[in-house]
Amino acid sequence: MKKRILLVIPAYNEGEGILNNITRIEAYQKESEYCLDYVVINDGSTDNEEEILVENKINHVELIQNLGIGGAVQTGYIYALENYYDIAVQFDGDGQHDIYSLPNLIEPILNDEADFTVGSRFLDESNSEFKSSKSRQMGIKILSSLIYMSSKIKIKDVTSGYRAGNRKVIEQFVKRYPRQYPEPESYMHLFSKNIRVKEVGARMFERTTGVSSINLVKGITYMISVSLAIIASSLLGREKK
Repeated sequence: MKKRILLVIPAYNEGEGILNNITRIEAYQKESEYCLDYVVINDGSTDNEEEILVENKINHVELIQNLGIGGAVQTGYIYALENYYDIAVQFDGDGQHDIYSLPNLIEPILNDEADFTVGSRFLDESNSEFKSSKSRQMGIKILSSLIYMSSKIKIKDVTSGYRAGNRKVIEQFVKRYPRQYPEPESYMHLFSKNIRVKEVGARMFERTTGVSSINLVKGITYMISVSLAIIASSLLGREKK
């Protein structure tokens, strides 16, 4: 029996591009051998995103207020658990993730090589031309080094939002999922639970619609805050062991 796979698509004010993104996903569904569904989590958008989702009969959950990326993604994991999905895949609503990289994330889980996978732009096997800005790449390297020092596990693309988890991970993230800095901080929670994490190559694109919420000042604040969060999560994990 095929595993049931769910794409969890958090989206905030993505009215400009969400329909094109879903169109690409639905085209992939028709040619894929996977048992693949999707759900858009409309994170309290203030643009016309909800109208577009309703008019085009796109499967979605509308949050009555903005919970942020962590809350939106956790809502998707709750949906996956309650609807008996075997694998949940985080997939950005802004069109930056290549749906054709999905097998790279899914196959290690299907083959019981990993419980959780992260799609990376920085591995040799990745065919992603888009690597992010030089300043962000430097920040990612710093966070990667910090996670390695805390766990001895190397993840190069620690801020990647293109990730997949099995039922064990779904249940874990329903119980606890970081709200402020979910991508880098969540690794520490997974490592403390002895969940097998594997980084795989994935293709990503530069954002073509919307505007990133992170500018220079926010970027510096983010780096300081997430570094402290990683250290705190590491210490809490050690105390529980």
